[in-house]
Amino acid sequence: MRKIIYTLLALTTLFSTTACNDYETYGELKEKERDNIEQFINDSSFVIIGEDQFHSQGDMTIGDKQFVRLTKSGVYMQIVRKGCGEKIKDGESLSVICRFWEISIQDASEITNTRMPFELDVMNVSRNGSTYSATFIEGLMLNQYGSSVPEAWLVPLPYINIGRLVNPDDETARVKMIVPHSQGTTSNAKSNVKPYYYDITFQRGR
Repeated sequence: MRKIIYTLLALTTLFSTTACNDYETYGELKEKERDNIEQFINDSSFVIIGEDQFHSQGDMTIGDKQFVRLTKSGVYMQIVRKGCGEKIKDGESLSVICRFWEISIQDASEITNTRMPFELDVMNVSRNGSTYSATFIEGLMLNQYGSSVPEAWLVPLPYINIGRLVNPDDETARVKMIVPHSQGTTSNAKSNVKPYYYDITFQRGR
């Protein structure tokens, strides 16, 4: 009987030690995230510039490899197209139609609404001074993560135009972003400390 008890105690200690070794602290997860982002940037041959250079280029990035790192949010952003129309005005509220591609930098899992022509995501956006707020009211992001819009989706808004496609040469605004967990979805990126890559277009709704 005593031998059985000793065996059980030994097994309990073993399992406890294994569990402790498997547990990662928040600091360790953040370090892994930084490594994942750095590796993603290197593998993609992206060129990172600072905000001073970004502003000197007219709040634009140049070419398909250049990203600006925005210090306040930690988001890396590339503006592919400024878009037609005009920027959201102070005090304005409007609906914004988005098409997007979301890719996990850690495991390459993805979701997108770009494969079906009538599958659109819609969010209600408001601007108060330099502060933007939004909620999803329709689409895949709403179904996947709820109505809360990731902070990263609001980061490009001061720099792009949100217009309607009226003329044949009108284009939607388009941005690409590398998003740390702190600026991502609450139920996935933040809770799991996971970075994501986004390719998003923005268009004024009706």
